[in-house]
Amino acid sequence: MLDLRAHFSHFLGAEPERLHVAAHSHHPWPDVTRAAQLAAWEDAARWQDGKWEHVLGPVWQAAQRHVARHLALPDLATLVFAPNTHEFVVRLLSCLPRHRRPRLLTTDGEFHSLARQLARLEEEGLVAVTRIPSEPGPDCLPRLVEAARQGFDLIWTSEVFFHSGYAQAGLEALAAAAGEAVLVIDGYHAFLARPVDLSRLADRAFYLAGGYKYAMAGEGACFLHAPPGWLPRPRATGWFAGFGALAEGGEGVGYAADGWRFMGSTFDPSGLYRLNAAMDWLAGLGLDAVAIHAHSLALQTRFVAGLPGTGLDPARLAVPLAEPRRGNFLAFDLEDAEAWQARLAAAGIVTDRRGRRLRFGFGLYHTEAEIDRLLARLHAL
Repeated sequence: MLDLRAHFSHFLGAEPERLHVAAHSHHPWPDVTRAAQLAAWEDAARWQDGKWEHVLGPVWQAAQRHVARHLALPDLATLVFAPNTHEFVVRLLSCLPRHRRPRLLTTDGEFHSLARQLARLEEEGLVAVTRIPSEPGPDCLPRLVEAARQGFDLIWTSEVFFHSGYAQAGLEALAAAAGEAVLVIDGYHAFLARPVDLSRLADRAFYLAGGYKYAMAGEGACFLHAPPGWLPRPRATGWFAGFGALAEGGEGVGYAADGWRFMGSTFDPSGLYRLNAAMDWLAGLGLDAVAIHAHSLALQTRFVAGLPGTGLDPARLAVPLAEPRRGNFLAFDLEDAEAWQARLAAAGIVTDRRGRRLRFGFGLYHTEAEIDRLLARLHAL
């Protein structure tokens, strides 16, 4: 069991009595990211207008190397960054056919960045959306594969569902069934929460995630892997997308040929600095997604073992502990989830709730001692 509390001294020391178990939502940052934040400021002062050559050069390339290494991607040039994943949602949707109503296949368990946007487009009759039930988790991928054969323009699914923690495995089958459809995988709850190997999907599937959660980098460091040849000219485009290898002498708006075709415009680069610092820190400790996931699973097991007598019933878990296909948080399905969250907050326990789902997340800043303190407070309640 890891003990990395000393590396999170600023976040953990800010309010020592707080028990934060929302690693799936708002992850504390390791101390090294504070120096990285200051470095972004210092570089801006040092180079002023010239800082962008540094940001879009060494800083950018280092972030690409980190992400590519953790996802087993063969080509750094397919990776592009943005302040949030919704920017990528909009650019990807802007590529859909306009001469007819596009057909989309997705699930009812997608995060709000996509779900809200699709619902709004449906209000205007601009898209036709087929939603596959995301639960029970093991049934979702087979249903998606069966439905995909009907023919769609875009297929979008999460690798790990944010409301339950269920992790889909074998997405290659979905890629095989997708035909000519664009395939997008939301990997936000998988990136650095579970081992991810995209090597067999790198030429077929878009993949988006970010540094806000398990990568411990905070806001502003989301990324998209854009497979070569797919969706070359998004209609929603920023002026940075014209950098790089533009079509020489062609008519119309030029685009980079690699992942930069999905670039936006001017952004706050400090998130990339923090991402690089967090990734360098993990590498220095010899830690990867395998170690992070194993640490989380061990903490989950200890937590569930101590629940009898607390009022939280393991039978109410959306994904049972016996299911190996799960992420780094546990979600309890409770009719009084809102009241539970309020009681926990009053006791200094920070959790996260999505409707009926009360979620407990376990990260590298936790040790067995924190879990025991958490259980003691639950028993006191």
